[in-house]
Amino acid sequence: MSSPVLSARGLCKTYRLGTHVVPALQGVDLDVLPGEMLALTGPSGSGKSTILNLAGLIDRADQGEIRLGGQDVSRLDERAATLLRREQLGFIFQGFNLVPVMTVADNVDYPLFLAGLPDAQRRQRVAEALDSVGLAEHAAHRPDALSGGQRQRVAIARALVKRPRLVIADEPTASLDSHTADQVLALMRERCRAEGAACLIATHDARVVHRCDRVIALQDGRIVAHTPEDFQ
Repeated sequence: MSSPVLSARGLCKTYRLGTHVVPALQGVDLDVLPGEMLALTGPSGSGKSTILNLAGLIDRADQGEIRLGGQDVSRLDERAATLLRREQLGFIFQGFNLVPVMTVADNVDYPLFLAGLPDAQRRQRVAEALDSVGLAEHAAHRPDALSGGQRQRVAIARALVKRPRLVIADEPTASLDSHTADQVLALMRERCRAEGAACLIATHDARVVHRCDRVIALQDGRIVAHTPEDFQ
């Protein structure tokens, strides 16, 4: 069996809202394997976003351990966490988060620019990434000239262009119609498997759940594993 790309053990996280202490996570364990799509489901406030934030090194757990590719990343300082995000993590968002004044190619290139790759290597990687999502002919377009599905394809290309270990997706189909969502999910699966990247997805969307390899349902910061067929 392959070693997990992401391994979390005993994650606990609380937030303070005035005088109230809100337990967001209460001892969460999970693994995500190379090429696997794992869905996190559950009502608002169940802990999905907190897990994404911890896995993405945007926030830090109060207790517990997170390993990425076998490396303990639980207590990295901000500089080290930023470098690791740039090198090993890709992000796909509900609202696409593309820069409107940049072309499609420049949006996909931006993570490579931040990583300091040489120009020629960046151009080749961007061209390959856009071709892989069927948008090579739109490289010079701005995001507002594209449909929602096309913009999400750009976001997938941007997330995978640096060949990350882990892709973190927050409600990636929420802005899409059913047909487009199905196409985007199929593309995410194909590209993540082709790149050997694990994919961790927070979603309320049954279409996503039925496309994933495993599902973890959260309630009050605790988890229960389900198969896609169990999702209602």
